[in-house]
Amino acid sequence: MDKTSRNIEIKAKVLNPEHFINKVNIISNSEGKEFSQVDVFFNVANGRLKLRKEKDDYCLIFYDRPDTDGPKLSKFNKCYVSDGEGLQTTLIAALGIKGVVKKLRRLFLIGQTRVHLDNVDGLGNFMELEVKFKTLNLIYFTQYV
Repeated sequence: MDKTSRNIEIKAKVLNPEHFINKVNIISNSEGKEFSQVDVFFNVANGRLKLRKEKDDYCLIFYDRPDTDGPKLSKFNKCYVSDGEGLQTTLIAALGIKGVVKKLRRLFLIGQTRVHLDNVDGLGNFMELEVKFKTLNLIYFTQYV
């Protein structure tokens, strides 16, 4: 059985994060939730593989999406792991590190849409919209958009 999840993502640079947060606060009727994340990316032949650390929790995420502008279909699998440090050591030995991304994320929920404002170390501020699709929604989206 295929356990692959799918979502549509849109990403863009944010030049004025305070203005963006104010607008999203109004639309979402919330202040959002803020937390830090560290993503360690590994060398793989297809897609992207990263181990995400958030507080003391680790999640291994494989995803595949095109490197194009505009909305993108992303297919992904997630696996929460109990020994994240051990897994990271093993993956580094086996695959090598492609890169590390450290960010402070503010998350808002608006209906089915996750709105992120990420302050990425060394790169600046970015917004991301993610809408998770169930199979029927995905079929509808791909047929009519």
